[in-house]
Amino acid sequence: MTLPWIEDAKRKAILKAIEPIKTGWIIGLGSGSTIAYAVKELARLRRDRKFDISIVPSSYQIEQLSIQNGLPIMSLNEAVSIDYTIDGADQVQQGTLHLVKGGGGALLQERLVDVAAHDLAIAVDQSKLSTHLGGKQSIPLEVHPPAYRYVMSVIAKMGGRARLREGGGKVGPVITDNGNVLLDADFGIIRDPASLERRLKAIPGILETGLFLKLAKRVYVGLRNGEVKILKHR
Repeated sequence: MTLPWIEDAKRKAILKAIEPIKTGWIIGLGSGSTIAYAVKELARLRRDRKFDISIVPSSYQIEQLSIQNGLPIMSLNEAVSIDYTIDGADQVQQGTLHLVKGGGGALLQERLVDVAAHDLAIAVDQSKLSTHLGGKQSIPLEVHPPAYRYVMSVIAKMGGRARLREGGGKVGPVITDNGNVLLDADFGIIRDPASLERRLKAIPGILETGLFLKLAKRVYVGLRNGEVKILKHR
C-alpha cells in the first residue's frame, strides 16, 4: 500500500526539479508515476508562462501523457542531445547517487534519454534512499527474449536469483516498448555496483541493466515532512 505522504512528496520533488528549466530547452523525461507529475507541471509552464519546450519521452506511457497535455514531442533521433532530463529511481544510494531503475520497465529507453542529457536530475520520495544498492531491491534487466533462460542460468552461477517479470492485466511476461522481456535479479546487498554492472553487461542477451551509476548530478528528495532535500554528488 502506498503511504499517504508519498504522492505529495513525489510531486514536491518534481516541482523543485523543474525549477532550472529555461524556455527553448529540449527536455527528456523518464517513466513512471513520479514523471507523470512532471508532465503536468511542464504543461503548466508551457501554458501559463509561454515556455517553448519539447519533450523526448522514454516510453509510450510518457509519450501519450505528454500528447494528452499538449506538449510537443521529439524523438531522440531528432533531438540528438537533450538539455535536461528528469527521471525517477527505485533506489538511490546516498553519497554516490548510484541508482537502481527499471521498475516501470523502460530500462533501455530511459538509459538513452538519461545519457543524452547535458544535465540529469532525479526526483524521488525519501523511501527510495538507501545506504547501499540491492538488499530488498532487485536489479531489473532488459533481456533479448530468446536468451532469458540462458541469462537466468548465468546469474544463478554468479550467486544471484533471477525471475521473469510477469504482466499485470495480461497473461505472460512483461514486454518492454522495445519488444524485450524483463528479469528481476536479486544479488542481496551489492558491495561493488560497478563490478556487478560490468559482469552483467558482459552476458550475451542482456541489453540493459537497472544499475545507473555515475549519471545523476542531483537528486531531489521529497521528505515526509513536506520539504525537499537536494542531494549532490560528492
